[in-house]
Amino acid sequence: MAAKKVLVVDDEAGFARLLKLNLEGTGKFEVQTETKGSQALNTARSFKPDLILLDIIMPDMDGSEVANRLKNDPVTRDIPVLFLTALVKNKEVATLAKPITTDELVKSIDQVLGGSTAK
Repeated sequence: MAAKKVLVVDDEAGFARLLKLNLEGTGKFEVQTETKGSQALNTARSFKPDLILLDIIMPDMDGSEVANRLKNDPVTRDIPVLFLTALVKNKEVATLAKPITTDELVKSIDQVLGGSTAK
């Protein structure tokens, strides 16, 4: 089975790198990272991820604005977005709380993608 593509968008570069290493270490994912919300839009268009893990609080463009722009773009509108943040606000939105273990993250990704990453 081909690895699922995940885009991690978080202004904390160290945290984004850690997620990349942990997810790729499972053998189920190919991961790209972005530390700026504004850059995430272009990366999502070119990388075409199966899922986007998106921080909410970022200095240049907050996660909800990034998500809205992604949903309004015909190229990226169907990509599922999971918010990954230290602040959990809206229970109607798929949100994961930091810190999170790799197992919890993979389980959440599997649920969003319909269990398609299970080995």
